Amino acid sequence: MPHILIVEDEAAIADTLVYALQAEGFTTTWLQLAEPALALQERSPADLLILDVGLPDISGFEACKRLRRFSEVPVIFLTARDAEIDRVVGLEIGADDYVIKPFSPREVAARVKAILKRMAPRVTAPVEAANGPFLLDAERVQIHYHGQLLALTRHEFRLLQTLLGQPQRVFSREQLLDSVGVAADAGYERNIDSHIKSLRAKLRQVAADAEPIQTHRGLGYSLKLV
Repeated sequence: MPHILIVEDEAAIADTLVYALQAEGFTTTWLQLAEPALALQERSPADLLILDVGLPDISGFEACKRLRRFSEVPVIFLTARDAEIDRVVGLEIGADDYVIKPFSPREVAARVKAILKRMAPRVTAPVEAANGPFLLDAERVQIHYHGQLLALTRHEFRLLQTLLGQPQRVFSREQLLDSVGVAADAGYERNIDSHIKSLRAKLRQVAADAEPIQTHRGLGYSLKLV
């Protein structure tokens, strides 16, 4: 079963999460500080991190930024704050979900199961597929553009993979959120715009005059093969 790393300094909260997750069949590790958690994740990766924002050594946001330098493991933030800007920042730096305290441990366990299900490898064939200037290698989780390998985050890869799957089709933000493993009902549809902006910048570094990702105002995005 998947292994969940819980990084939470309040023992009472951690205990309820450990109990709820183990009741669902997950194995768990609990740490109270971000620094040892990052070291453990680099040495012995867990399948998902539950990360408190307000940790004693460094903030959960900073920990997630450092985590993303070496890992694309799914992350759920725990926080006592409910400001929209906090949620947007958390998702933009690479989180997959955001849970406000107080919360139901069973709900968190359900979100863990949903994220891991969405992040499960998808069956794709063929392994390599050329599509205009793009070459998709789903097995290696790589996309080449005009012969150059793109340095993509997990979310960016899933976004571009989805768009490449059906060129010219207009995907809504909700559909694209689902493709990257974030629940559409979480209310973060606008966060897709940030990922699209980053993806476009990486494509322009290869072909400055091309604009393969098209914006359809009020509808979503599509891919034009150029």
